[in-house]
Amino acid sequence: MKSVISLKEAAIFQHKKCVLKDVNFEINEGEFVYLIGKTGSGKSSLLKTLYADLPAKQGEVKIVDYDLRKIRRRDIPMLRRKIGIVFQDFQLLFDRSVEENLAFVLDATGWKDKNAINKRIDEVLQQVGLPHKRKSMPHQLSGGEQQSVAVARALLNDPALILADEPTGNLDPETTNDIMNLLMEISSKGKTILMATHNYNLILKYPSRIIRCDEGTVIDKKIES
Repeated sequence: MKSVISLKEAAIFQHKKCVLKDVNFEINEGEFVYLIGKTGSGKSSLLKTLYADLPAKQGEVKIVDYDLRKIRRRDIPMLRRKIGIVFQDFQLLFDRSVEENLAFVLDATGWKDKNAINKRIDEVLQQVGLPHKRKSMPHQLSGGEQQSVAVARALLNDPALILADEPTGNLDPETTNDIMNLLMEISSKGKTILMATHNYNLILKYPSRIIRCDEGTVIDKKIES
Protein backbone atom coordinates (compact mmCIF):
# COMPACT_ATOMS: atom_id res chain seq x y z
CA MET A 1 0.00 0.00 0.00
CA LYS A 2 1.45 3.35 -1.05
CA SER A 3 1.86 6.04 1.61
CA VAL A 4 0.36 9.42 0.70
CA ILE A 5 1.09 11.20 4.02
CA SER A 6 3.80 10.24 6.49
CA LEU A 7 4.75 12.11 9.66
CA LYS A 8 7.42 10.81 12.02
CA GLU A 9 8.40 12.58 15.24
CA ALA A 10 7.13 15.77 13.63
CA ALA A 11 6.29 19.06 15.32
CA ILE A 12 3.68 21.45 13.95
CA PHE A 13 4.22 25.16 14.45
CA GLN A 14 1.89 28.15 14.22
CA HIS A 15 4.57 30.74 13.51
CA LYS A 16 6.99 30.34 16.45
CA LYS A 17 4.59 28.46 18.71
CA CYS A 18 4.69 24.65 18.71
CA VAL A 19 1.04 23.49 18.71
CA LEU A 20 1.61 19.74 18.13
CA LYS A 21 4.65 17.66 19.00
CA ASP A 22 5.74 14.04 18.57
CA VAL A 23 3.30 13.62 15.67
CA ASN A 24 3.42 10.14 14.13
CA PHE A 25 0.93 8.82 11.61
CA GLU A 26 0.72 7.51 8.08
CA ILE A 27 -2.16 7.64 5.61
CA ASN A 28 -2.19 5.28 2.67
CA GLU A 29 -3.62 5.53 -0.81
CA GLY A 30 -7.42 5.30 -0.87
CA GLU A 31 -8.00 5.90 2.86
CA PHE A 32 -10.68 8.22 4.25
CA VAL A 33 -9.47 9.70 7.54
CA TYR A 34 -11.09 12.18 9.92
CA LEU A 35 -9.01 14.82 11.69
CA ILE A 36 -10.77 15.90 14.88
CA GLY A 37 -10.05 18.00 17.94
CA LYS A 38 -11.26 21.01 19.87
CA THR A 39 -10.95 24.55 18.53
CA GLY A 40 -7.33 25.58 18.91
CA SER A 41 -6.07 22.00 19.12
CA GLY A 42 -3.92 22.31 16.00
CA LYS A 43 -6.10 20.82 13.26
CA SER A 44 -5.87 23.78 10.90
CA SER A 45 -2.15 24.25 11.56
CA LEU A 46 -1.58 20.60 10.69
CA LEU A 47 -3.51 20.94 7.43
CA LYS A 48 -1.71 24.19 6.56
CA THR A 49 1.62 22.45 7.12
CA LEU A 50 0.58 19.62 4.82
CA TYR A 51 -0.15 22.00 1.93
CA ALA A 52 2.96 24.06 2.72
CA ASP A 53 1.20 27.20 3.91
CA LEU A 54 3.14 26.79 7.16
CA PRO A 55 6.72 25.46 7.10
CA ALA A 56 7.59 21.98 8.38
CA LYS A 57 10.38 22.65 10.87
CA GLN A 58 10.95 19.43 12.77
CA GLY A 59 10.81 15.67 12.21
CA GLU A 60 9.77 13.95 8.99
CA VAL A 61 6.83 15.36 7.01
CA LYS A 62 6.23 13.72 3.64
CA ILE A 63 3.18 14.15 1.43
CA VAL A 64 2.47 12.99 -2.14
CA ASP A 65 6.15 12.21 -2.71
CA TYR A 66 7.38 15.58 -1.41
CA ASP A 67 9.60 15.99 1.65
CA LEU A 68 8.25 19.18 3.22
CA ARG A 69 11.39 19.69 5.29
CA LYS A 70 13.35 20.09 2.05
CA ILE A 71 10.79 21.51 -0.40
CA ARG A 72 11.88 24.58 -2.35
CA ARG A 73 9.51 27.53 -2.58
CA ARG A 74 9.33 27.22 -6.37
CA ASP A 75 8.12 23.60 -6.02
CA ILE A 76 5.15 24.45 -3.79
CA PRO A 77 2.80 25.11 -6.77
CA MET A 78 3.65 21.64 -8.12
CA LEU A 79 2.92 20.13 -4.70
CA ARG A 80 -0.47 21.85 -4.61
CA ARG A 81 -1.39 20.45 -8.02
CA LYS A 82 -1.20 17.02 -6.40
CA ILE A 83 -3.48 18.11 -3.55
CA GLY A 84 -7.13 19.14 -3.79
CA ILE A 85 -8.18 21.50 -0.99
CA VAL A 86 -11.79 22.07 0.13
CA PHE A 87 -12.50 24.86 2.60
CA GLN A 88 -15.46 25.50 4.90
CA ASP A 89 -16.34 28.80 3.21
CA PHE A 90 -16.20 27.48 -0.40
CA GLN A 91 -13.85 30.29 -1.59
CA LEU A 92 -15.50 30.62 -5.00
CA LEU A 93 -15.00 33.73 -7.14
CA PHE A 94 -18.44 35.33 -6.96
CA ASP A 95 -18.01 37.48 -10.06
CA ARG A 96 -17.45 34.39 -12.25
CA SER A 97 -19.68 31.52 -13.30
CA VAL A 98 -19.11 27.93 -12.18
CA GLU A 99 -17.42 27.25 -15.51
CA GLU A 100 -15.18 30.32 -15.14
CA ASN A 101 -14.25 29.39 -11.56
CA LEU A 102 -13.06 25.99 -12.72
CA ALA A 103 -11.35 27.29 -15.85
CA PHE A 104 -9.47 29.84 -13.73
CA VAL A 105 -7.88 27.02 -11.69
CA LEU A 106 -6.95 25.01 -14.77
CA ASP A 107 -5.43 28.06 -16.42
CA ALA A 108 -3.48 28.87 -13.25
CA THR A 109 -2.08 25.32 -13.12
CA GLY A 110 -0.81 25.31 -16.68
CA TRP A 111 -3.65 24.00 -18.86
CA LYS A 112 -3.54 25.62 -22.32
CA ASP A 113 -5.79 23.55 -24.60
CA LYS A 114 -9.33 24.98 -24.53
CA ASN A 115 -10.89 21.71 -25.64
CA ALA A 116 -9.09 19.82 -22.89
CA ILE A 117 -10.19 22.46 -20.35
CA ASN A 118 -13.84 22.19 -21.43
CA LYS A 119 -13.71 18.41 -21.29
CA ARG A 120 -12.20 18.38 -17.81
CA ILE A 121 -14.79 20.85 -16.52
CA ASP A 122 -17.53 18.61 -17.91
CA GLU A 123 -15.98 15.58 -16.21
CA VAL A 124 -15.71 17.05 -12.73
CA LEU A 125 -19.17 18.66 -12.82
CA GLN A 126 -20.59 15.30 -13.87
CA GLN A 127 -18.71 13.67 -11.00
CA VAL A 128 -20.33 15.98 -8.42
CA GLY A 129 -23.76 15.88 -10.06
CA LEU A 130 -23.86 19.48 -11.33
CA PRO A 131 -23.41 19.41 -15.12
CA HIS A 132 -26.54 21.57 -15.47
CA LYS A 133 -25.03 24.35 -13.30
CA ARG A 134 -22.04 25.05 -15.53
CA LYS A 135 -23.21 28.55 -16.56
CA SER A 136 -24.65 29.49 -13.14
CA MET A 137 -23.20 32.21 -10.95
CA PRO A 138 -22.30 31.22 -7.36
CA HIS A 139 -25.10 33.38 -5.89
CA GLN A 140 -27.59 31.30 -7.90
CA LEU A 141 -26.48 28.12 -6.14
CA SER A 142 -27.46 26.69 -2.77
CA GLY A 143 -24.78 26.26 -0.11
CA GLY A 144 -24.55 22.56 -0.89
CA GLU A 145 -24.17 23.25 -4.60
CA GLN A 146 -21.44 25.81 -3.91
CA GLN A 147 -19.56 23.27 -1.82
CA SER A 148 -20.05 20.64 -4.54
CA VAL A 149 -18.45 23.08 -6.98
CA ALA A 150 -15.59 23.49 -4.49
CA VAL A 151 -15.19 19.69 -4.45
CA ALA A 152 -15.22 19.68 -8.27
CA ARG A 153 -12.52 22.36 -8.21
CA ALA A 154 -10.43 20.17 -5.88
CA LEU A 155 -10.71 17.28 -8.34
CA LEU A 156 -9.65 19.22 -11.45
CA ASN A 157 -6.02 18.11 -11.55
CA ASP A 158 -6.83 14.54 -10.46
CA PRO A 159 -4.98 14.99 -7.16
CA ALA A 160 -3.47 12.13 -5.18
CA LEU A 161 -4.99 13.60 -2.01
CA ILE A 162 -7.90 15.79 -0.94
CA LEU A 163 -7.57 17.88 2.23
CA ALA A 164 -10.99 19.03 3.44
CA ASP A 165 -11.09 21.61 6.25
CA GLU A 166 -14.56 21.54 7.88
CA PRO A 167 -16.25 21.12 4.46
CA THR A 168 -19.72 20.75 6.01
CA GLY A 169 -19.31 23.42 8.69
CA ASN A 170 -21.63 25.93 7.01
CA LEU A 171 -24.22 23.45 5.74
CA ASP A 172 -27.56 22.21 7.07
CA PRO A 173 -27.90 18.50 8.04
CA GLU A 174 -29.49 17.35 4.77
CA THR A 175 -26.92 19.14 2.63
CA THR A 176 -24.15 17.86 4.91
CA ASN A 177 -25.26 14.32 4.11
CA ASP A 178 -25.13 15.10 0.38
CA ILE A 179 -21.54 16.36 0.65
CA MET A 180 -20.50 13.40 2.83
CA ASN A 181 -22.00 10.93 0.37
CA LEU A 182 -20.10 12.69 -2.42
CA LEU A 183 -16.79 12.55 -0.53
CA MET A 184 -17.34 8.92 0.43
CA GLU A 185 -18.07 8.03 -3.19
CA ILE A 186 -14.90 9.81 -4.31
CA SER A 187 -12.93 7.93 -1.64
CA SER A 188 -14.42 4.59 -2.69
CA LYS A 189 -12.89 5.11 -6.14
CA GLY A 190 -9.39 5.25 -4.67
CA LYS A 191 -8.90 8.89 -3.74
CA THR A 192 -7.23 9.62 -0.38
CA ILE A 193 -9.15 12.09 1.80
CA LEU A 194 -8.16 13.73 5.09
CA MET A 195 -11.12 15.65 6.47
CA ALA A 196 -11.07 17.96 9.50
CA THR A 197 -14.41 18.15 11.31
CA HIS A 198 -15.91 18.91 14.70
CA ASN A 199 -19.20 17.17 13.82
CA TYR A 200 -19.12 13.92 15.76
CA ASN A 201 -22.51 12.88 14.39
CA LEU A 202 -20.86 12.59 10.98
CA ILE A 203 -18.25 10.22 12.37
CA LEU A 204 -20.97 8.00 13.82
CA LYS A 205 -22.96 8.03 10.60
CA TYR A 206 -19.95 7.59 8.29
CA PRO A 207 -17.45 5.72 10.47
CA SER A 208 -13.82 5.66 9.41
CA ARG A 209 -10.33 6.03 10.82
CA ILE A 210 -9.80 8.98 13.16
CA ILE A 211 -6.75 11.09 13.94
CA ARG A 212 -7.41 13.27 16.98
CA CYS A 213 -5.48 16.37 18.02
CA ASP A 214 -5.42 16.36 21.81
CA GLU A 215 -3.28 18.11 24.41
CA GLY A 216 -0.51 19.00 22.01
CA THR A 217 -0.15 15.76 20.11
CA VAL A 218 -2.19 13.39 17.93
CA ILE A 219 -3.89 10.10 18.73
CA ASP A 220 -4.52 7.70 15.85
CA LYS A 221 -7.43 5.30 16.21
CA LYS A 222 -10.28 3.60 14.36
CA ILE A 223 -13.99 3.67 15.03
CA GLU A 224 -16.08 0.62 14.27
CA SER A 225 -19.41 0.80 12.47
